[in-house]
Amino acid sequence: MPYLIPPRTPLTPEQVERGFDYLLALQRGGAPYAAEQGEATPELTFVLLRLAEDIIWPVTAVDGETADPCADSFALDEIGCVLLSALRDWALDSPDTTVLNIARSIIRFTVNVVPDPDHADTADTLEAMRDERLVRAHVVHSAPRAHR
Repeated sequence: MPYLIPPRTPLTPEQVERGFDYLLALQRGGAPYAAEQGEATPELTFVLLRLAEDIIWPVTAVDGETADPCADSFALDEIGCVLLSALRDWALDSPDTTVLNIARSIIRFTVNVVPDPDHADTADTLEAMRDERLVRAHVVHSAPRAHR
């Protein structure tokens, strides 16, 4: 069964900042430094799961824009589905370790699958991702009749 991302209200700019602050703190200084960003809460778990979807799904999914889909395309699509499903299951089964481990998974995915040639350092890549998502969040949440 494919991993479906249901229509949802986009993250707020504050949620985007909080999630990426945690990711950047972990990338730059490790778990103790990330823990200084705040308590691991259900909301942070939710935010990190949503960021994982926003980062992993576009890279792995086979969609209408996939040029010449092949067996490898569909395998990558399934790997993305499995990874996102595993992260969701992790959030449900191990709430005490979820935030740190989802964040580590996002960072590992960014390092190994989404290297950015314009940003040699992973922290720079995460900052660029944060900036893109902040722009989108501000646009969506400042639009007339935006979900608040």
